Amino acid sequence: MIIKSSTSLRNDYGAISKLAHEAQEPIYITKNGEGDLVVMSIDAFEKREETFRLRAKLELAEASRQAGDQTYTIEESRRRLNDIYERKV
Repeated sequence: MIIKSSTSLRNDYGAISKLAHEAQEPIYITKNGEGDLVVMSIDAFEKREETFRLRAKLELAEASRQAGDQTYTIEESRRRLNDIYERKV
């Protein structure tokens, strides 16, 4: 976990920006010794958001499976994908 003061952000934005890009993780900004903000690079944020979207899809698929919805074997899945992609070629 990276923690920096708001003074660091105000006085040396460039260093904080560089750190955010290099670390690819959130930087916690404190104000008067208390947590105040979190900053991160846009790339790290977008990757994090994509992870959340993927996790939500996986949770929906697992709930569907547990509810007894139709599932496919690996062989059936391959056959279905081959059918889809052969039609597009």
